[in-house]
Amino acid sequence: MPCFSCGARQTDPVRGASPWTRGVRHQAQVLICPDCRRMHDLDLDTCSSCSSAALICRLGEVECRSCGAVWLARGGDEQPPSCAPGLADEVEAALARVLRRVP
Repeated sequence: MPCFSCGARQTDPVRGASPWTRGVRHQAQVLICPDCRRMHDLDLDTCSSCSSAALICRLGEVECRSCGAVWLARGGDEQPPSCAPGLADEVEAALARVLRRVP
């Protein structure tokens, strides 16, 4: 999954904690790259109880990691796309290289 803001994709991580973070935007889980994380306005969802942006989304629910509040994630047209443009072409090209297919 690419960064929701700039489209950068994670590379193989070095040992230790990942500099990438997760957030919730339009009630869907998103990844945030280290460069975009430094931005002040990421337009992430916040908890209606405590206003924290430390949210996780899983199995159709959104949970606040600060206060523990849980609510159902509503589906809708506002959710971000599941993959970045061009990702399918890159995956196809990588498979062709690995499987030694000639385009």
